[in-house]
Amino acid sequence: MASSPVALVQGANRGLGLAFVRILASRSSKVIATCRRPDQAEDLQKIPNVEILQVDVTNENHIIQAANHVKQKYGNLDLLINNAGLLHPSGKGETRLSDVKFEDLQALYAINAAGPLVMARHFVPLLQKGSGAFGAPNPGHKSMLVNITARAGSIEDNKLGGWYGYRMAKCALNMANRSLMHELGRGKNKVTCLLLNPGVVETDLSRPYHKSVPSDHLLSSEQAAEMLFNIMDRCTFKETGNFYDVDGSLLPN
Repeated sequence: MASSPVALVQGANRGLGLAFVRILASRSSKVIATCRRPDQAEDLQKIPNVEILQVDVTNENHIIQAANHVKQKYGNLDLLINNAGLLHPSGKGETRLSDVKFEDLQALYAINAAGPLVMARHFVPLLQKGSGAFGAPNPGHKSMLVNITARAGSIEDNKLGGWYGYRMAKCALNMANRSLMHELGRGKNKVTCLLLNPGVVETDLSRPYHKSVPSDHLLSSEQAAEMLFNIMDRCTFKETGNFYDVDGSLLPN
């Protein structure tokens, strides 16, 4: 068993995921970072004491191999952050119904919704053996599962329409988190399940829309990661299932 907290960040080679890894490494956590092409993750390779594993969330064999490795080497997991996301295969969301293509919807669902759920399926047994090191101290709380979602996935908050595939996929992720909240909240070894919206972050995913965002609402990856960790740090099992904006306010699912 690991003597210090063990954390895994999925989708860690750049942007927000990379910032999560840097923060965790600075906290002396044992950090596992996953990405599709570890050999090309140069910035990730520069962070000391971080183990990098290959995981493409659309490839279940990758996920199984990573889970088996973590089980054999560490024995448990205290924090899992599902971070990888795709706005649209073209780089821009659909603004009209005529832009929708079936193959694009499949790709968006696979990466934004199915991938995180399959990650949970294979890593939950390790999360249920966690030490409760992340989040505020709480009896019965063993670990934390964090799904990075988007405000665009909220049905109630959809005031503009458009972005069909991205909205639908993130909405599916939000529903998956709600079901995980119920299942992983039973028994003695509880896992706290959170949905976090990072806001508009200066990453490749949101770059096409930076011009329309006020400068004071555009966050660096480091700023967004710090703000999201502030939320994680104060949450207990009582907050499981909650959907938080980057500023700490609650959002409707």
